[in-house]
Amino acid sequence: MIFPVILLLLAVFGAPLFTIIAASAMLGYIKEEIDLMAIIIEVIGISSLPFLSAIPLFTFAGYVLSESNAPQRLVRLTRALLGWMPGGLALVPLAACAFFTAFTGASGVTIIALGAILYPALKQDGYPERFNLGLVTSAGSLGLLFAPSLPLILYGVISNVSIDSLFRAGILPGMLMLVLLSGYSIWTSRRSEEQTLHRFSFKELAGALRESIWELPLPIVVLGGIYSGYFAVSEAAAVTALYVLIVEVGILKEIKLSKLPQVMRESMLLVGGILIILGMSLASTNYMIDAGVPQQLLAYMSDFVSSQASFLFLLLIFLLILGAILDIFSAIVLIVPLILPIAAEYGVNEVHLGIIFLAAMQLGYLTPPVGLNLFITSYRFNKLIMHVYSATFPFLVILMLSVLMITYWPALSLWLL
Repeated sequence: MIFPVILLLLAVFGAPLFTIIAASAMLGYIKEEIDLMAIIIEVIGISSLPFLSAIPLFTFAGYVLSESNAPQRLVRLTRALLGWMPGGLALVPLAACAFFTAFTGASGVTIIALGAILYPALKQDGYPERFNLGLVTSAGSLGLLFAPSLPLILYGVISNVSIDSLFRAGILPGMLMLVLLSGYSIWTSRRSEEQTLHRFSFKELAGALRESIWELPLPIVVLGGIYSGYFAVSEAAAVTALYVLIVEVGILKEIKLSKLPQVMRESMLLVGGILIILGMSLASTNYMIDAGVPQQLLAYMSDFVSSQASFLFLLLIFLLILGAILDIFSAIVLIVPLILPIAAEYGVNEVHLGIIFLAAMQLGYLTPPVGLNLFITSYRFNKLIMHVYSATFPFLVILMLSVLMITYWPALSLWLL
């Protein structure tokens, strides 16, 4: 009993997550008298996982895009398309952030990369400061359900679910979130008398399209290639990374060759952290499966949960709490192997479960008291954290409604499969 307490204390005091997972796996293996070399075999085994190469390649492509002037071009294009509408500029952060989060897989990176552009632009056009803060913070978490989102790929690797199916399943739920937030943003911002409207200009639109001519084909080529079956996911990742590298470094020359190693280092730090946690988690998960932990959890839950609806409700509460205290990558590798067999017993489709999981974890970025995006926004814009809580609360409610709809309307996730 003393060892779990020690591990918990180490986690509370900031020990790296992979060391906690590794220690728990080692204790379990020792208890079952299994050679610790099995842990090393599990770590080496991640090299044979399908689609593993897609993780570093998509991550690198996303970081290259965020370091270039692509965010400014994307904002200009969406502004030219939507700025003439009452409340139209409020849609720009939603569209731009969803695109960037889908490619980077990290909403914090999106807030940092686009926040400096979007927040002042909204303020300059007469939108209320509180609304601007909440909108930019909330928009930063969008995109996790859209291909080629890194969490979608990682969920597919861990759960052994088709990544192509997950990409398709995330389209309509992700669009639901965008539509609900867009409707609320337009309805709220229409009441602002100080709002500045931009007259629609074909000249400005043509200029924005011409300026973005190299980035526009990217989602079409990548997603079209995957959905048509022309590219496998790993091949699409390689094409994306190569294309972004050629465009931003070779053609547009917005990233100097001397800076490229720094961008590689920053992107691979994220990938390295994910792979270390993944390797340790596979060892820990295999021990828990051998020890019958999922079956024990199922037996315990069956005393309290009698239907699929009640299971999904408890799962949502658990995931919201989890999303507020744990990053999405760690949550996927730690929790998904445990809940998959339980969800299957209650008849929850494994693809639908993945969309529920990621949608709820996406909401966790905004859940007080320790939602990650709340603190990133507080630091980025030098605002009190309580002010950020207040500003994001209406958006949190809207996203909560969308997550409930996604959870209890499985056809939304499964219709395109």
